[in-house]
Amino acid sequence: MSKVAGATQSLEAFVEAHARLFVLTGAGVSTDSGIPDYRDRAGQWKRPPPMTYALFMGDSAARARYWARSMVGWRAFGVAVPNGVHRALAAMERDGRIELLVTQNVDRLHQTAGSRAVVDLHGRLDQVRCMACEARLHRRHWQDSLEASNPAWLCREAEIAPDGDADLDETDFSSFVVPPCPRCGGVVKPDVVFFGENVPPERGRQAMAALTSADSVLVLGSSLMVYSGYRFALAAVREGKPLAAVNLGHTRADGMLSLKLDMPVGQALEPWMS
Repeated sequence: MSKVAGATQSLEAFVEAHARLFVLTGAGVSTDSGIPDYRDRAGQWKRPPPMTYALFMGDSAARARYWARSMVGWRAFGVAVPNGVHRALAAMERDGRIELLVTQNVDRLHQTAGSRAVVDLHGRLDQVRCMACEARLHRRHWQDSLEASNPAWLCREAEIAPDGDADLDETDFSSFVVPPCPRCGGVVKPDVVFFGENVPPERGRQAMAALTSADSVLVLGSSLMVYSGYRFALAAVREGKPLAAVNLGHTRADGMLSLKLDMPVGQALEPWMS
């Protein structure tokens, strides 16, 4: 038996032994959909860390830089489609195997694939939010506003980055116009949780309640370096629930795991792909 076959059989046995899974997914789940991940095998950043809440809200130049890069990156991010991992997890939910799926991703690909019991821990990039009046707009409409306000930037092209933005070569974004909220003129932000911003408490409460009801915890494609995800590994150990992970390289919870598969998530979940 090959090493890969042995690993997938171990995961199959873990899933079969636990009727109700609490699943936590990270960036490694969406790489086969063309969305890059954040960290290398050692759990270190592959690129500069993402935008922080304080910088976005406090610096108009930083907002211009963010939205310029996002306008270019959205062309690819906005058309990404679910891959086999997303579809396999949706099928597992239909079979009654998943208590709740909590995702650190903001791409909504789990829902597109058919998963229904999903908590978007860090929000959703297909929606923007006014920080003054709380109005929500679909990202498509905001994209139209960005492009109409910045026709000179439409020719820009760059590689997509993990946050749905793009690695533009420009260092001067002073000519980029960020439209105000169409309702009240306030600052518009993607409806996601930036670094330095708190996850809404109700999401955490829903997730923890589901973890308590689940038989085990399965982490897919996350290094767990961010505490908002790592806390679920800690909770699993605290409650005596088996904890398994599939990730390329190190995870923050390696010393706690009942089962660890150091391999791509798509490869590990092949037995559940139809």
